[in-house]
Amino acid sequence: MSWAVAGTGREPGRAAGAGPGAAPGASTGVPAGAVAVLVAANVLNNRLAPRLAPLTSAAATGALVVMARRSGLSWAELGFHRRARGLRIGGALASAVAGAYAVGIAVPATRRFFRDERALSLSRARALEEALLQVPVGTVLLEEVGFRGVLHALVARSHGHGTATAVSSVLFGLWHILPAADMMAANPALSRLAAGEALDDPGTEGARDTPAPVVPAPDASAPAASAAPGASGVPGRASAWQVARVVAGSVVTTGLAGVLFTELRRQGGLAAPAMFHVATNSLGYLFARLAPPDRARPSRRIRPAHPARQAPPEATAPGR
Repeated sequence: MSWAVAGTGREPGRAAGAGPGAAPGASTGVPAGAVAVLVAANVLNNRLAPRLAPLTSAAATGALVVMARRSGLSWAELGFHRRARGLRIGGALASAVAGAYAVGIAVPATRRFFRDERALSLSRARALEEALLQVPVGTVLLEEVGFRGVLHALVARSHGHGTATAVSSVLFGLWHILPAADMMAANPALSRLAAGEALDDPGTEGARDTPAPVVPAPDASAPAASAAPGASGVPGRASAWQVARVVAGSVVTTGLAGVLFTELRRQGGLAAPAMFHVATNSLGYLFARLAPPDRARPSRRIRPAHPARQAPPEATAPGR
């Protein structure tokens, strides 16, 4: 919906300067303010207070909606429309996600991508909290309303749908920089896939990952299989180049996901991408716990030297 059409439905008494004739500072200031709100929420949710993500995200979402409405955007422009169609589309996609995840944990070659320490380290109560509260309210609410709703509408008002899709999707990819670093600790297999690295044989995956101690991230908002925010450190063995590759791969893939979510928003309002998003993240917790461990295969590590081949006595330390 273009601004020329939606602007005619502006509420009476709306402040001047919130439409096509607004001053240049007003048109650029609101998107910049929206980005600032999202950056602050991202740091709070991923580093400072991840357990309070639902509260932070709800407050940030409210602030973004108020900013957008005061700038003259209608509810339809923000994506709060086509609810019935959006629920149908979202429901169908959520069912497809459940089916794909079921196949994923059943096939040994893909099962390891669901073995996420951030989900496996949680108690049953905490896993339910993550799936039913942290993901829908702490993650999806802000991301869908913020990126597909407010930011997209603000940019589309003056630059059109194509530019709005590109800008909001790029920012959505950058939003996942912090969670991408956390994913290296929680899901090494998926991290290497995101970085474009060759994957080891499924039976030796654990041998490569085991030596690096992993600190679970109980406050992560979603398993790494869904690439959603979390809180943890990066394994000590990871080099700066490895971290950069994983982060870059995650930014690109989530940016492309943002394009898909934006198209879903165009077809069914915010309800369609929100349901798809919730299913992708929340079901990750369920299937991470359902995924059976890979069968152990013979280790390829070097065997200890045979006693007869050890160093002769004269090579040992003096006095022995």
